[in-house]
Order: sequence, then C-alpha cells, then structure tokens
Amino acid sequence: MSQPAADRLPQAWLAAAMGRLPDGVAVFDGDWIIRYANPAAVRLLSAGTAELAGRNLWVALPEVAGSVFHSFLLHARTVGTPVTWRGFYAPAGRWLSATAERVDDLLQVCFREAADLPAEGPADAAAEQVAASGEGADRDRLRFLAEVSEALITTLDRDESASQLAELVVRRLADWAVVVLVGEDGGPGEEAWAHRDPGRRVDLDTYMTGRLRGTGDDAVMVDALLTGEPVQIISIPEEQVAPSLPTEEVRAAWRRLDTRNCMIVPLRARGETFGALALMNAGARPPHTEMEIATAVEAARRGALALDNARLYGRQLKVAETLQRSLLTPPPQPDQLKIAVRYRPASAHALVGGDFYDAFLQPDGATLLVVGDVAGHSVEAAAAMSQLRSAVRTLAYDRPDSPAQTLSRVDRVLTGLGFGTLATALVARIEQPAEQARAGLRTLRWSSAGHLPPLRVHPDGTMDLLDSAPERLLGVGEPTVRTDHEAILRPGDTVLLVTDGLVEHGRVDIDTGLARLTGVLAELADLPVDELCDRLLDRIVPGRADDDVALLAVRCHPESDS
Repeated sequence: MSQPAADRLPQAWLAAAMGRLPDGVAVFDGDWIIRYANPAAVRLLSAGTAELAGRNLWVALPEVAGSVFHSFLLHARTVGTPVTWRGFYAPAGRWLSATAERVDDLLQVCFREAADLPAEGPADAAAEQVAASGEGADRDRLRFLAEVSEALITTLDRDESASQLAELVVRRLADWAVVVLVGEDGGPGEEAWAHRDPGRRVDLDTYMTGRLRGTGDDAVMVDALLTGEPVQIISIPEEQVAPSLPTEEVRAAWRRLDTRNCMIVPLRARGETFGALALMNAGARPPHTEMEIATAVEAARRGALALDNARLYGRQLKVAETLQRSLLTPPPQPDQLKIAVRYRPASAHALVGGDFYDAFLQPDGATLLVVGDVAGHSVEAAAAMSQLRSAVRTLAYDRPDSPAQTLSRVDRVLTGLGFGTLATALVARIEQPAEQARAGLRTLRWSSAGHLPPLRVHPDGTMDLLDSAPERLLGVGEPTVRTDHEAILRPGDTVLLVTDGLVEHGRVDIDTGLARLTGVLAELADLPVDELCDRLLDRIVPGRADDDVALLAVRCHPESDS
C-alpha cells in the first residue's frame, strides 16, 4: 500500500499539529494500518529501522503493544478532542511529547523528542516506578483485550458470541452488562446479559425478561446506535426507568441490581452499527474513567468484528439451508407404500453440505428413490447438490431406464457440463409387475456410484445389507460400467437408504457404523416408518451432527402404520 501524500491529510489539523510538535507525523486507520508516516516519525518510533507505511502498527512495531504509548493511542481514538501525552517511549528508548486527534475514521498523531527530558531513559527511581506502573497496568489491559479476541474467535454462533462478550466485560469493566443486537429486518434482535456476581444473576434475568421495551429508558442506547459514539450516563434517574418496570417483581429486581451509572458503546463493524454494549455500574462503583472507556471501546470493536463475522456466516448458512430444504421436497405416497424422509444439516462449524434425497413416481408407475452426497461443506456444495439432484430427476423421469443406465447418463451429463466435483449416489426403483402384485411382492432394483448399500429390514427385526462390488463415484470424468442389482420385497419389509453422516457419526469407521445402525434398527423394526426414522436419528445422532444426514425409508404395505 502506498502512503498518501502529505497534502491529502486535513490541512487545518496538520498545520496546527505541526505548529505544536514539528517533528513526526503518523496517521492510523480504524484497523491500525499506518496510512502515513513521515521520515521523522519512522526515526522516532522505530529508530529508523522499520518500513512503516501500509503496515499494521502491531505487526510493524510489536514492541509498542504493552507500552504506555499504546494506552495513549487507545484513549485518543475514543474521544473527539485532541489528546496530549508526554512520557518515556520504551521501544525506542527516548522521551516523547505527542498529541493525537481522531478525524473521521483516522487517528492522526504528531510528536517530537522531548528536549527537556533526558534521552537516555527515566531519570531516577521515581520515574522508573511511574513508568513501570503505567506499563504494568497497560499490560493488564492488553491481556484482557487479547482474552476477548481469543474467546470470540472460537465460535461462529452469534448468540454464543454475544453471551461471551457480556461475560468477558463484566470481569473488568462493569457490574453487569447487556449486549443488544439489531435484527436482520432492522428491528430488535438478540440480547445477551451477564452479572459479575452469581447471586445477582436471577435478579438480572427477572429484570431483562420482564422489562417493557420502548418506554423511553433506552433513548441513550438509540443515541449510541445513531451516532456510532460511546455515551456515558453519570446518574440514572429513577423516573426514567420506572415506566419500563411493569410489575412489583421486576421493580424489586431492578432495585436489588442497584444500578447507578452506565456507559453505552456501539457495536460497529465494516461501516455498519448493528448493536450496542451496555456497561452498568452498581452501588458505590464510580462512573467509568477515560481509560476504562478506551478499553471498553476497543473490547467492543473486537467483539463487534466477531459478532459481524457470525452474522454474515449465519446469513450465508440460512441462504444455503433454504436452498437445500427447497430442493428436499416431500416424497410421494404411492399405493401400498409408505415413504419417510429426514434431513439434518451438520451443526459442527455451522456448515451446510451436499447430502440429498429424492423420491418420485416415474411414467411407467415405478417409484424411484435417490440418495447422494456431494463432496464438501459449503454453499458451493449445496449448489452442486442441486445440479446433481436435478440431473438425476430429469433424466430418470424422461426415460425410465434401469438405475444403472440412469447413473451412466447422469455421469455423461455431469462430465460434459464440467460438474467439477465428486459425488456418491444410489438410485433405486421399486417395481411391481402384475404377477408380483397378485402375490403382494415387489422388486427393488438399484445401482450405486460409490454410495453406502441399502438395508432391507424385515418385520421381525432381521435384516439384509444389500452390499455389492463398489463402483466409481460420479464426476470422475472417465467412462465406467455400472451394474444393476435386485432384491425381492415382501409385505412389511422396509428399505432404508442413508448417507455416511448417519453411519460415521462420532468419527467411527464404516464397518463399526453399519454394525451400530443394524443393531438399532433391529430394536425399532416394528415401529411405523416415520417414528422409526425419528427414533433412529435420536439414538445415533442425539446431539450435534458431525456431518449432514439424509435418510430415506420405504415400507411395503403400510396399512398398519396409519
């Protein structure tokens, strides 16, 4: 990044600043990127050894982190008036005088070496003690801010991030705190709160869940949202809060919280304000100091970035899940068959994958069943899944070939259109010629492109794993011979088609997972097919899923299920 010319900086500020402190000039943006540093600034800040312009301050000069000079910069960025500082700048071993002012999103700093102070370091033991005390306090602040960043990068769940931010700030900056987020529609969104005293958390819950919104007590929070600036309330008038307390229980909880003053800090990221952090002080705790305000603003900035990342990821996830669920349509219910389907997206890392199912009637009266799994966990995987599902459905309906012939046609289409990813799929047809209909029998005909085999479950709980020699996945791009397989279905038999998310849940291998699946199925075989699917998922995937799960079950002669 090239540094801007000096004539691009605000001239009035630059002239005034250079009149006061004529040596070094540096400009930092909101992400602490050094947008400008003149030669004197380079000499004073880094002893002339570092290239500064275009680099992040903490990367270019890591030794600044933990210094009193860093506290000065943090404080200057939170106030709207010029701030001055004079002290020992340990990273370069010299005394400096500095002034800083925030102009829009830029922090503009000018400084010079303090000629009237010794250049070799603190002059005496008292000065050393003052410097050490200041730097020790700043190290504590930086350690706290690092803890905020570290805790919030561990999740992409917005509710969890908001709760973590509230819990973190009450350890240092307030007696209790509330994180308020704006909803996607611009109205009220999620809220999270925490109290540093476990004995007061019940009161806080009672107040937050029982208070009335929109009674005027949140005007200060609205101001913070509209202006993007922190707002401090030195005293909270009882009459301002009273309209929001509808019952004696809520009023008593508010009185026990004993809140005397507060600060509202906007949550802002990527140029958008989407929430606020309220820091509430109780009892004899005084209003927040300027340094506490600076620390709170920086904690809110870090929290806002994490919350916005979670918001954007959640929005992407919702789009992908909406796309996926719109494609996973309800199955038909042919005569004498009962079809049940289930889909559960992976919740680890909040990712959406490419698992799918499909079931429809072909023109010749056969019932076609499909399950598949596109490689990957992303919006791209969901989009690829929709292409594959559409290709199978269109080609199978247009020409009721055997499953092997359908998969061969699908593979040719995917290769010709540059599908670009791998997928497994199993296509099955349930057929019933006239002679089988008279005997109440059906034929299951299937072909697999690298997918898990079907399971045939008998009414007495015995079952068959309809395994066959493995055949190549879809999307490989090379011709392959595909094979049809057949099995007879009798009244009461159930056919189960699944994806590997069910079999391999808990990171087990396929053999172990299939053994677990057959063991659970043996206990559930006599249940109606919808209940069987639900209980099967509850037993094998009781909590978070490691991977997407698609499940399709067909029961022959389901009258007893209705």
